[in-house]
Amino acid sequence: LIAIPELKQKNLNSLFELFKNKVNVIKYLPQVNGLVTFDTKVEDFDGILMISNSRGVNQVGSYVLKRLMDICAGLCGILILIPLTVFVFVKNRKEGDKGPIFFTQNRIGKNGKEFKMYKYRTMVLGADKILEELMEKDPAIREEYTVNKKLANDPRITSAGKFLREKSLDEFPQFFNVLKGDMSIVGTRPPLISETNLYEYQHFARLTIKPGITGMWQVSGRSEITDFDEVVKLDKYYIENWNLGLDIKILFKTVLVVVCKKGAV
Repeated sequence: LIAIPELKQKNLNSLFELFKNKVNVIKYLPQVNGLVTFDTKVEDFDGILMISNSRGVNQVGSYVLKRLMDICAGLCGILILIPLTVFVFVKNRKEGDKGPIFFTQNRIGKNGKEFKMYKYRTMVLGADKILEELMEKDPAIREEYTVNKKLANDPRITSAGKFLREKSLDEFPQFFNVLKGDMSIVGTRPPLISETNLYEYQHFARLTIKPGITGMWQVSGRSEITDFDEVVKLDKYYIENWNLGLDIKILFKTVLVVVCKKGAV
């Protein structure tokens, strides 16, 4: 096994001659400058080594099945959403919180299309104003939020919101987005408009598919991955290697992540 892809052809031929008739099989790692994905195939093109890569573009049938899977999962998710919404409503009312149960946020989807993403409201009304007051009174809170963009023990979170976050249920309303076709069950996370304004050229690859409720980043321990370039790398890997099998694998890993409380989804 010759695993030196940068080896020059002349030296590679010399190695072949050296091992000729001494071993049964010689395997070597070629230098591949193009993209290699699950769809990559090595072919014989009239005696020339040819590497073909469909990159999933022609998987029309698989895309149809993915949409059907989204619809089925979306319907199941909404069935769970009904009793969960009743629980949140009753919990909030008992605590005197008469605000809306859901809130919407403008996000960017496939091909840069803007859509409204649904979530449960997990914070009290006027949370932004309360945060400003907390940071003004306590320098430690100001420093924590400035560095982490969140508070470990955020007093603005409601009791129902705390439960939803702990159980990774606060994003369940996004099943509405899945049924509407704005999102998929598996995909990249939909960015905020303010985030896309800061995108560099390589980051826009994330917008070539529908965003998802879960994805590569979530099942790879997103609480441990803070570097945005690493997140983009995971998203691009998913896009370039997509197939239904990968979606199913991510869904199973998502269940394990939620059950085992490792990372967050």
